[in-house]
Amino acid sequence: MRAFVFPGQGSQKVGMGADLAAASAAARAVFEEVDDALGQKLSAIMREGPEDALTLTENAQPAIMANAIAVLRVLEQEGGITLADKADFVAGHSLGEYTALCAAGAFSLADTARLLKLRGQAMQAAVPVGVGAMCALLGADIDKAQKLAEAAAEGEVCTVANDNDPTQVVLSGHKGAIDRAIAMVKDFEIKRGIALPVSAPFHCPLMQPAADAMAEALGQTSPGALRVPLFANVTAAVVSDPAEVQRLLVEQVCGRVRWRESVIAMQAAGVDTFVELGGKVLGPMIGRSVNDVTVTSVVGMADIETLAKEL
Repeated sequence: MRAFVFPGQGSQKVGMGADLAAASAAARAVFEEVDDALGQKLSAIMREGPEDALTLTENAQPAIMANAIAVLRVLEQEGGITLADKADFVAGHSLGEYTALCAAGAFSLADTARLLKLRGQAMQAAVPVGVGAMCALLGADIDKAQKLAEAAAEGEVCTVANDNDPTQVVLSGHKGAIDRAIAMVKDFEIKRGIALPVSAPFHCPLMQPAADAMAEALGQTSPGALRVPLFANVTAAVVSDPAEVQRLLVEQVCGRVRWRESVIAMQAAGVDTFVELGGKVLGPMIGRSVNDVTVTSVVGMADIETLAKEL
């Protein structure tokens, strides 16, 4: 069985999608449709930067999605592949969950772009700059990370935001608590704590205003039927009911991204082949979380042509 997976924030870089757009009309059409939906030249920022503009959450989120969907459209239109025929499940990391839902037909491309722009803006607005922070813990499993978070909180918010794989967990919360956590890593036998270059503390209770904003937005743009079932971030379980998808997307703003558990659950459901579209971030995490699976990361034309032959 095969799962198609979609990367999250941090996988953006200046120049993303440029080669694909140059090589394929199908890719260009995706970038144009996203530009039109947002009323901004996002494709130009993706192509030329500046980097600080691309890194802004409200730009990074739709950009990463557009890049992955462009890869998918080229695969579908030029490779003659249909996602629904070739995928048993889809999943995405944080914002990648929206990409997965777009790929599965639950949201149109234009709606996905608008929802992610709003999600980025709402997350940014939820916490004043400098109040929140995030850090990656390297050489930490979920138990060590949880204990560190509890010790560092001291009355502030400090929670596990992303359980990425058995060696990497991300904490999110108040800046003071995150600074304390980084300073205390050795006490918890964790190799390193690295402050992340993010503009807000994602996936923690401080994001509640953004969750409220997404509840309203998703009420107006609710997901439709899924052609392929989704493994959801907050439950690490399969979901195909659109009303349930909508509820979980709202929960996901403040909730933990249970990526490691999702990968394990997908393997338990029979998945032995993972295809990451639009990035090379999730592949290594998957490889560290489960054994005896094949992982392919597909970014450029050569990758797409190779995958099309394999499928």
